Amino acid sequence: MKRWFWIVVVSGLLHPASYAEQASESIAGSAAPVSTSVDNINTPALQALIKQQKDLVLIDVRTPGEIGALGGSIDYPGEINIPRGWLEFRIKDEVPDKAAAIVVYCGTNIRSPLAARTLMQMGYKNVKNYESGFVDWKKSGAAIKTPDAEPNSMLYRKPVKVIEGVYSAFGETGPASYENSGHNNNLTFIVTKEGVLVVNAGDNYLLAKALHEEIRKITDQPVKYVVLENGQGHAMLGSNYWKEQGVPILAHKDTAREIEKYGYDVLDVMQQGRRDKALGTELTLPDKTFDDKMVITLGGKTIELLHLGPAHSPGDIMVWLPDDSLIITGDMAFHQRMLPVFEHTDTAAWLETWEKFAALNAKVVVPGHGVTTTMPEVTKYTRDYLMYMREQIGKIVEEGGSLQDAYAIDQSAYAHLPTFKILAKQNAGRIFRAMEFGE
Repeated sequence: MKRWFWIVVVSGLLHPASYAEQASESIAGSAAPVSTSVDNINTPALQALIKQQKDLVLIDVRTPGEIGALGGSIDYPGEINIPRGWLEFRIKDEVPDKAAAIVVYCGTNIRSPLAARTLMQMGYKNVKNYESGFVDWKKSGAAIKTPDAEPNSMLYRKPVKVIEGVYSAFGETGPASYENSGHNNNLTFIVTKEGVLVVNAGDNYLLAKALHEEIRKITDQPVKYVVLENGQGHAMLGSNYWKEQGVPILAHKDTAREIEKYGYDVLDVMQQGRRDKALGTELTLPDKTFDDKMVITLGGKTIELLHLGPAHSPGDIMVWLPDDSLIITGDMAFHQRMLPVFEHTDTAAWLETWEKFAALNAKVVVPGHGVTTTMPEVTKYTRDYLMYMREQIGKIVEEGGSLQDAYAIDQSAYAHLPTFKILAKQNAGRIFRAMEFGE
């Protein structure tokens, strides 16, 4: 027993936890015979495979800390991160299909051949090892994604001008993480000659503070209002920072109820994920709520806060600037990440609300996630996706099909979107269960 325990500990220390990807000769030697039994590919081959095979699964077996230290990972929607030490435990959940096309990589080909061999021993039939590794991928100039585009700021990205007087700090389109400080949604603000209105308080106190510092670089005008697009953590948990500055928090009445009911649970999850970056964050309720509409006139600019009906989550609102034909949609509209369907999402009602939204004829769209875009683009990835899924699932329900049939719906047209691997089947399942009961 003691001898076996000692072997397990040493193995765990040698292979998964090397932050600099520097291996001793003994480790390199042990990797060599494994790599000869694995199908190895180089950078041009991987680039070609990514273009040719839409359902490719790319697995980065480095730790999250290494990914940040080495400048990111390969930019590919089907890429997932499973550290080498967790591969055997997580692979069945992440990639249940043992016939799936898989490419494994690390930094410099130390752990990836071992990981590929492990997958083959577990019965995965189509596994390749990217022997050049991320270091070579980065040197080649190929596309990479970074866990934080602004490593010296709590903000994932700093604000950029959308139109005159409107700025947005575009967040990461993937899930919230320690590395991106919870900045995975857009933090937008409107500057007028009498003050600033901010849309979304941010995921935590320090993130809200970082945004405020950037606002001060752009204007001397004080922040007069903070508007919450909904009750999700990344929209509202930074509210106590703004309240300390004497800024009133505005939200829809349903958002306020969501925060009151679930806020402490949301705060707890954020604190676990953000750790020291959660310092100072306390749950804070909105100061003022409204029902369908609130109109604010600030510095001669008309700003309309609109709740047009049920959509992605309770209390979803949009901020409409009629004089500029610009709308800040929140989670009404998606285009650069797959939209998530929550347990409480009413997709039929979302489509009805969409028609009211579309009737505004906005020329400039600042979504809740992703860069500034247009109505045709968000229509394609939001309304059209929901209509397609409801049509496909409607046929399955009518024919007496099962949840497994819903999971099998072809969603490959959206496979390039971040979070596709996480959300595609989840969305299908939730829409199926709702429509099965006539919703």
